[in-house]
Amino acid sequence: MMQKVDKNRNLKMIMSLMARLLPVQILAAAVGSINGIVSSYFATNYVGIDAMSAVGLYSPVGFLLGAVSTLLAGGCAILSGQYLGQNRMDRLQSVFALDLVVSTIAALILAAAGFFLGMRDLTGMFTQDAAIRPLFNRYLIGQAIGILPLILGGQMPVFLAIENQRRRTTAASVIYIAVNLVLNLVFVKNMKMEAFGLALASSLGMWVFLLVQLQYFLSDRAVLKPVFRRIAWGESIRVAAVGFPGAASLLYQTVRGLIVNNLLTLHTGSMGLSAFAAANNLLGIFWALPGGILAVSRLLISVSEGEEDRRTLADIMRVVLKCFVPLVLVVDMLIMALSVPLARLFFQDPAVPAFGMMVSCLRILPLCMPLSVICMHFVCYGQSSGKHLYVNLLSLLDGVVCVAGFSYLLSGFLGIRGVCWANVLNGIVTTLYIVGCAWIRQKHFPQDMEELMMIPEEFGVPEEDRIDVSVRTVEEVVDVARRVQAFCLARGVDEKRAYYAGLSMEEMAGNVVEHGFSKDSRKHTVDLRTSWRKGKVILRIKDDCVPFDPQKRKELSEGEDVTKNIGIRMVYSMADSIEYRNILGLNVLTITI
Repeated sequence: MMQKVDKNRNLKMIMSLMARLLPVQILAAAVGSINGIVSSYFATNYVGIDAMSAVGLYSPVGFLLGAVSTLLAGGCAILSGQYLGQNRMDRLQSVFALDLVVSTIAALILAAAGFFLGMRDLTGMFTQDAAIRPLFNRYLIGQAIGILPLILGGQMPVFLAIENQRRRTTAASVIYIAVNLVLNLVFVKNMKMEAFGLALASSLGMWVFLLVQLQYFLSDRAVLKPVFRRIAWGESIRVAAVGFPGAASLLYQTVRGLIVNNLLTLHTGSMGLSAFAAANNLLGIFWALPGGILAVSRLLISVSEGEEDRRTLADIMRVVLKCFVPLVLVVDMLIMALSVPLARLFFQDPAVPAFGMMVSCLRILPLCMPLSVICMHFVCYGQSSGKHLYVNLLSLLDGVVCVAGFSYLLSGFLGIRGVCWANVLNGIVTTLYIVGCAWIRQKHFPQDMEELMMIPEEFGVPEEDRIDVSVRTVEEVVDVARRVQAFCLARGVDEKRAYYAGLSMEEMAGNVVEHGFSKDSRKHTVDLRTSWRKGKVILRIKDDCVPFDPQKRKELSEGEDVTKNIGIRMVYSMADSIEYRNILGLNVLTITI
């Protein structure tokens, strides 16, 4: 019974942490989507259908830019989480500086390419339509102005979350939305700058988004600094290797976008292309929910990998499947129910063929979102755990093979609905791939989350060499201390060290329950782990209370009354090492006896 309660408490703590981090990450993920919605609205209402087609033609470029940003942000987030889990702050600083430099170089190269293609009218790969191509060229040039802040700004939320500065990302996102909307009113509605104005408004808004976030890292409060002499250039290979599977999906979507756009043009004309682009841009704001969930999970998964904490690793995925997938499904039902009024935002005349096509898109495309959440999280876990072949095949299926293949088969007789159903079938195939790989690996149908994730048996500390307990009361802490002492004695630890281990757990965990729980009105849990590894007893105390570094409290009380903070002083005198860090709002204290 005790073990079941502990599991539920750990799940609740993870759920609470993810819920607290999620709003900021959703807003950060929504920034680019809001740009698409605003651009689509002003294109269809103030410029025309051809301008909306130009916006749609830009989607493969957007996927390419997203791939570059995801490659860097995803790789750096996973490495940063692992270094946090290992308490290697010097390596974390190096990753931060490396990310800034490489992101800037990549963005400048891509911006130069965008200018060159647009200015020279070298965009034949996107469209040969004489009416749309000039609009697309001007739109591409305007977007190129914002490529640097788009890619660099996309890196900031990861490191701001590590610094517990999530509100700054929120502020930057809100300011961006306001700036983008105002500039569209000025450039498109009033100044009649058409496609170039659409893109320029977005680009200038992205500069504001970047600067608001970047300013924090230039302040004295920041732990991570843009100190470029600390860069370990060799890490760039690891960043690319770890980040590639997540980016690969977007690279594949670049190719997929070109294929799908050509199929839509062939079978539905510019009306179908405009409707599909408008639907995708609108749905982008709702895709921010899966994107935000993934951003939170990525950091938590990588930290758990660094700590080799298989229990939390599996619990993160359980929370995603049990809580967030149903949440996404509810949102999908809402979109489908409101498909007609949502379509009227872009095509006010129901008699226009694009209106009916967009309604069809909004009634089918949302069905792929819950399945995509599953796929994205298994890609993320595969990246973090080094399952390169598995995750690259999954990305290839999800990114291009299934959607492009099914679109080719279905669009000829179902038109735009065939392309929409292709996305849903893609989600079904990738889910079957995940289950099938686990089935083959385990040689039986996966029975639990650890088997579905294919977590290696040798990962982390074996179950018989660890105790995982979650507590809320002092009485529970005292009971755990007795269990820790018995656990140590059963593994041949001498009585003195076994006693010190139990006493250290009682003092430090009890301190959290007595003092940390009273700092606010929220309900808290302390997650305790005791493990026996390589002749060492390792105690880990994790809680979601206000930040509290016992080392600083010990230093402040030195030279004062010897009875003050006696418990903390005693533990420091007994332990071989004590490490504290605050990770994503969690206090993590590791004591080695």
